[in-house]
Amino acid sequence: MHMVTRGLILREVNYKESDKILTVLAEGQGRRTVKAQGCRRKNSSLAASAQLLVYSEMTLFDYQDRWALKEAATLEEFRGLRNDLEKLALGTYFAEAVEAVSGEGVETPGLLSLILNSLYALDKLDKPLPVVKAAFEMKLCCLTGYEPLVDGCAVCGAENPENPRLNLSEGVLHCGKCRGELEDEGISMPLDAASLAALRYIAYGDPKRLFSFQIPDKSLALLSGAAESFLLTQLERGFRTLDFYKGLQ
Repeated sequence: MHMVTRGLILREVNYKESDKILTVLAEGQGRRTVKAQGCRRKNSSLAASAQLLVYSEMTLFDYQDRWALKEAATLEEFRGLRNDLEKLALGTYFAEAVEAVSGEGVETPGLLSLILNSLYALDKLDKPLPVVKAAFEMKLCCLTGYEPLVDGCAVCGAENPENPRLNLSEGVLHCGKCRGELEDEGISMPLDAASLAALRYIAYGDPKRLFSFQIPDKSLALLSGAAESFLLTQLERGFRTLDFYKGLQ
């Protein structure tokens, strides 16, 4: 049995003398564990495609209950990331986060497009890295069942809450004065009008124009703090790649 698909390498682990075990986010297939036999040998035809954050068309064969990579044609290497340590670290964090929320053989609609568009934004678009990071984090939550409710205050219903805040555990928007009325007061991250507008754009807007918003630096700091904290709270975990990226700041 074999299949031809397109996939992005989320993780690579050296195996034996010349092989790799790859974690691939495959089009229509979800996350797949793939063995790339001999890809580390000199002049291997698989070498270029069996690397982290490379997007390829792959021919996979079912071998001993594991998919094996037999042929691959590289479609995108995102070379701009490989020449910039900060961008590469951020892209690697995106890959680790996507691996964490994806299931083996379970397709999550929009997930592959999200990470490909985010890597493209890092590689080609002249966007501040915090904009790309915040948009990725919040959209990732939306695609995987953790979409926050930010159309109005969860308590009083105000469309434009006074002193807006995002409750991290409940995933709801609320006015500063309404915090005590929530079932779980928990930790809430502050927002302002511009960061709330950007958050709504990310959650409810056209995913093909995910990064097409403008935001002042002060508001971007609020958006960044809310997006990162919300993702980590909802997933109940941290990421070593995120720690490394932040260590470069």
